Amino acid sequence: MTERPPIAVAALDVPLRLKASNYPEPFASLMAGRVKRQLGEVFGLANFGVNLVRLASGSRSALRHAHSRQDEFVYVLEGEAVLVTDRGETALGAGMCAGFRAGSGDAHYLLNRSAGDALYLEIGDRTPGDEVSYPDDDIEARLGGDGRWQFVRKNGEPY
Repeated sequence: MTERPPIAVAALDVPLRLKASNYPEPFASLMAGRVKRQLGEVFGLANFGVNLVRLASGSRSALRHAHSRQDEFVYVLEGEAVLVTDRGETALGAGMCAGFRAGSGDAHYLLNRSAGDALYLEIGDRTPGDEVSYPDDDIEARLGGDGRWQFVRKNGEPY
């Protein structure tokens, strides 16, 4: 018999994600100072993910990236972060949000330049066949049929 998910939880009681980053090195270590709590996993959500992310001062959310099939949405709960996109930089504070439509090509990430932590919700769907481009780095990602990300160099060579 499978265990039933809880009806509700305190978000800060959800354990931190064990693996700090899915990126291969040398990119994974660039995510130091970012911790995630996978809120959607607690409830067995399969169509989309919800993460509670804390960015320490000086840390970043991801490499600058754009998804081919996955919509993304972020909502800042506490603190400040700078949203870096193809259009430049936008300061985000508590209560502000941003969204990225799949296939738009607008590469983005969050950077915490403030003295304190930033806390935000990150929501994205899990559309099969999603591919991620990283315009600033020699890396590409593809979501495999097993739900795992596969990373390769831009010439197709695996990491």
